[in-house]
Amino acid sequence: MKRLVCIVLLSAASLFSATRPAANAPRRSDVEIESTIKTKLAKSKIGKDGFQVRVKNGVATWTGATAVMQHKGAATRMAKTAGAIQVVNNIKVSDDAKAKASGNLAGPRKVEVKTAAK
Repeated sequence: MKRLVCIVLLSAASLFSATRPAANAPRRSDVEIESTIKTKLAKSKIGKDGFQVRVKNGVATWTGATAVMQHKGAATRMAKTAGAIQVVNNIKVSDDAKAKASGNLAGPRKVEVKTAAK
């Protein structure tokens, strides 16, 4: 059992270190971080929203507007994985998107379970 726990912990640690820069890793320049973010943005679905990003002293600042609530969070994650040490997310989410998200959270959800025909 101890062996299994050690394997799981080592696997989790290697996954964590693969997605986050090491604490002693050299910090990337603002130009490199911004370029990486813009490259990722161009390949991403959220690129169609027309967001703008600027990086200064390792801090990425997003501006723009979206009609999809999840795009704001995706932009923050994108900047972090590109090497930003902090993210200021000034992306505005439309009232329609906020209402839709609130509606999805209100009340119980209906689940349809399909079974194989016999």
